[in-house]
Amino acid sequence: MRSRALAALDMSVLHQGSLYTVTAPAALFVAAILDHPMGVTEHEGHFPWADGPPRSLRAALLGWLGQVAESAAYGEDPARDRANWEWQPWDKDPRGERDPDELAALQACRDIRPALYDAVEPFLSSSDPHVCETALGAAIPLLYAPALADRIPRAAALLRARLGSMTGRRERAAVARALSLWGTDTSDLLADSDPAVRVCAALGPVRIDRPRALAVLLDALKDPRTTDGWFPEPLRGVDGRFRFTVLRSALDLASSFEEVAPVAIAMVTGGHKSIVDHESGPILFRAFPGGYDPTRSLTSAQRALLRAFVHTDEATGSVRGNWLWFRATGLPENREGIAALLCGDRRRSTYP
Repeated sequence: MRSRALAALDMSVLHQGSLYTVTAPAALFVAAILDHPMGVTEHEGHFPWADGPPRSLRAALLGWLGQVAESAAYGEDPARDRANWEWQPWDKDPRGERDPDELAALQACRDIRPALYDAVEPFLSSSDPHVCETALGAAIPLLYAPALADRIPRAAALLRARLGSMTGRRERAAVARALSLWGTDTSDLLADSDPAVRVCAALGPVRIDRPRALAVLLDALKDPRTTDGWFPEPLRGVDGRFRFTVLRSALDLASSFEEVAPVAIAMVTGGHKSIVDHESGPILFRAFPGGYDPTRSLTSAQRALLRAFVHTDEATGSVRGNWLWFRATGLPENREGIAALLCGDRRRSTYP
């Protein structure tokens, strides 16, 4: 019964992240029952793909509230959305025209975030590691709300107080990620003995020690397979391969493409066909942030990147698999076109 009820929340109240007029009332109800004694009972997943050991009802409900909060936060901060590993430049602008019911549902979910956070915060101190982790996964997007900015220092202090007693990589990295995403000072964690914690401390809008934070991210991208292996089960709020998130954060943190070019070009060169769209595409878009300008010569870093695309296209489909990204930057959409562009740019550079 409990698993079927959770399935209804997933499929009918928040289907694939979509918000409905029923979502906000349902979320308030879920928040109100988080501390119910039945919350400690365990259940198995309802769907065939929901594998893994049984989990407590409380942890499942906290996880669902986190998904509501993520959907509510989308579109509030375009810069934050662009740092998401799934963002694409041709994505529909969430601030564009919407159905009135859809807008009402979105606003209702944003309006209730203070109430949801008040219900979630006590579980950040839970002795159950799974509950604590799912509570943190919900708190992170809830505190994106502009109206809750004044709650961040208290939440950060609470997490900092627990950090000293934490020993596991996963829980310490999750805390470092939260502190970073909330924009708090994580400079001390950039020197942590665990590379996974260091990277998570650099994932957010770093306001202090940006060069060191970028260096931490780039170092992790030099050995992306190892970086992917840090979290066999993805951290809450981090889907896909972990290096996708690390890459987007590095590209966002860099003040110019030249800062990330050596590592980025190496990733294109060593990429695999199945994941080019999540690595090579974003790298290309960062190399041409304002779009390709045919009246200007390519920089040395841009030329080196395009050569890497041409040389790897046959093996990995780095151009074919990213043609939409090439279109978004105003570049030719095939290997032959890129090769011709490089040839013409070389002649122009040689004979001004």
